[in-house]
Amino acid sequence: MTGERSADRSVWERGSNLSLGIMTDLLTPKIADITADGISLSGDLTGEELGLADTEVALRGTVAVGLDLRAVDRTICVTGVVEGTAIRQCVRCLKDFDDPVAFSVRAAYERETKSTSPTIKREVPHKKKEVQAIEPKPEADDDLYYYAGDHLELAPMLREQLILASPMHPLCSEECRGLC
Repeated sequence: MTGERSADRSVWERGSNLSLGIMTDLLTPKIADITADGISLSGDLTGEELGLADTEVALRGTVAVGLDLRAVDRTICVTGVVEGTAIRQCVRCLKDFDDPVAFSVRAAYERETKSTSPTIKREVPHKKKEVQAIEPKPEADDDLYYYAGDHLELAPMLREQLILASPMHPLCSEECRGLC
């Protein structure tokens, strides 16, 4: 398996822990494969595969990603975890240090619609409130993304989540005295 992209070695499962043995690209799952039973995707991704620039987030090695995708009505709910190590620069002493990264992901994807009038745009959120969805349902705190075509593009969402999980003022330690 050396030399292959990490995302191609992702595991794809449907329903409750039943592995289908089918390899799929972790970053672009097919919409048709995502059902109410859901699928689970997991794999290791590099910063390059996520489209991260070193100025945004520098990673040491890969990040482990585990995602569950479920179709609820016309929405795809994505939950999961991301774990890895980021290389940060201390704002006090300017030394690089390894910072463990671990956070959960909650996102909802809806099909991008081509609307011809603003009235249609106003009706869509109102419609969503009326629909009673089964578990797991999209929640108000889920980040909302849009998709077009027959595949989800998960890389932009994961890249954004990694950037947002970065501290504003990274410190190598609380006791760091800085350059002086």
